Amino acid sequence: MKWLDAIPRIWRRAYLLICLWYAINFTISAVLEWKFVKPEFYVLWTALFLLEALCVFILLIFLWSHWLFRFSAMWQIIGHVSGIIVFFFLMGTLSYYFTDYLEGFVYFDHWEEYMLGMLSSWDALRIHDQYIITVGVYYVIRYFQGLQKQEQEKSELALRNKEMQISLLKSQINPHFLFNTLNSISTLVHTSKEQARKVITQLSDIFRYALDSHNGEMVKLIHEIEFIDNYVRIQQVRFGDRLRFEKNIDPTCLGIYLPPMILQPLVENSVKYGIAPKEEGGTISLTVKRSGTVIFFEIKDNGLGSKAKKVMDGSSSGVGMLNTDLRLRSYFGPQSHLRVLSNEHGYSVSFFIEDKTIKASIETEPVLENQLT
Repeated sequence: MKWLDAIPRIWRRAYLLICLWYAINFTISAVLEWKFVKPEFYVLWTALFLLEALCVFILLIFLWSHWLFRFSAMWQIIGHVSGIIVFFFLMGTLSYYFTDYLEGFVYFDHWEEYMLGMLSSWDALRIHDQYIITVGVYYVIRYFQGLQKQEQEKSELALRNKEMQISLLKSQINPHFLFNTLNSISTLVHTSKEQARKVITQLSDIFRYALDSHNGEMVKLIHEIEFIDNYVRIQQVRFGDRLRFEKNIDPTCLGIYLPPMILQPLVENSVKYGIAPKEEGGTISLTVKRSGTVIFFEIKDNGLGSKAKKVMDGSSSGVGMLNTDLRLRSYFGPQSHLRVLSNEHGYSVSFFIEDKTIKASIETEPVLENQLT
């Protein structure tokens, strides 16, 4: 029955539960009437036929309520008042047919007398309750469905806002990075063709990584380090021996996942404000190590440090640093914010990532491990 599969499970369950409830009630009432009032088997058959009719009407009431739901509350009330009246006449007529009509009371006066008798007895209230309970179940389900839909819409909106925010942050970082990289190699194309080809290859890898980073997926640390290596090599062509780069990477961290281009602004900040203005240059060190389930990242240099002009106040490289801090918070929570330390001996920025929140994989990468050593 493919048409049955098209009905949501919650409505099928509600319908079956209501029918089951009335089946129990009809059974108890019919057995008591058969046992103590009318010891005739037609009493049981009448209850069975009325139950079958009631289950059909319950389905029709659901459909009627669903159709009325599209209108205003006033029209829904009018519709259900009309529905109660029609339901009473239908169920009352069926009850009359099985109890009196088959016994020979076939005239209109008999039907009218039977209906008036039901209207003045508990039977009318019982029939009204059947309609009201069915409608009540319908509206309760619709109410909770509305709450669930609202929560789902809120979650989807929050997710879209987060994705848009991250996309915006990445769009601000990528042009800034490309602009500085192009400036770094602008003079190299005129010095040596071999060196220029090498730098162009490195630059193409950087472009490819930057473009691929827009798909919103996390990347392994091994690929982020390769990206940083290409960036630093290009900068080393510009600064020569004035720029040195050291790595201290825990091999068990090579397989962890993190947002793409999350380290580049930190390294760029050290190059631009720590090493470049210093006449003798300096060393930038990248450290990644594990402590239990926590991964520690640090980019440190021995450049100008606190003597450098405005690094984190937004007037210079604040945009790149601020965006990195916001991206870390967006992905991993407020505990993963940037921690900045600056003194006259240099500058360092660090952050922590909880291994559980980034789907960490401690598989080592032998090739890169050899390179790091």
